[in-house]
Amino acid sequence: MLILVSGGSGSGKSEFAESLVTASGRKNRIYLATMRVWDAESARRVERHRQMRAGKGFATVECPAGLERRDVPEGAAVLLEDLSNLWANEYFSPEGGEGGFDRVLAGVEQVAARAGLLVVVTNELCSDGMDYDPATLAWLEGLAGLNRAIAAKADQVYEVVCGIPVAWKGERV
Repeated sequence: MLILVSGGSGSGKSEFAESLVTASGRKNRIYLATMRVWDAESARRVERHRQMRAGKGFATVECPAGLERRDVPEGAAVLLEDLSNLWANEYFSPEGGEGGFDRVLAGVEQVAARAGLLVVVTNELCSDGMDYDPATLAWLEGLAGLNRAIAAKADQVYEVVCGIPVAWKGERV
């Protein structure tokens, strides 16, 4: 099963995504962590997420890039946190974005095929109406494309608004 969870910053999407994994009953829980720690703020965010999932049985696997090369245990419950960071790490890598979209999408498909449950967390960043420089705009367009492609493949799609999950596709089990 593939589930996409979207929402704005601070919306509660991570907590909701974790609840989907823990409620699945699957004991083998993998947390694919995509954030690269660049500064004190990113270090605080990583620590906050570690505290959120403490005691919930997650094994953390650092995966800032190269998802298509990751092997997860058959039937595991996997939480990918998050697609936005993974895409940024691929897009802004020294190699540039060349092939990054396809690598990220192939990685999601590969993990979903092997895992019993894959919950992908992503950010809603495309509705703020801001003007961006060309590189950021291209990254945003790529993220929107990944969100659409994964939503099309997903069994369930949720948007979390003010801590309230709204089901856009499929029914919550």
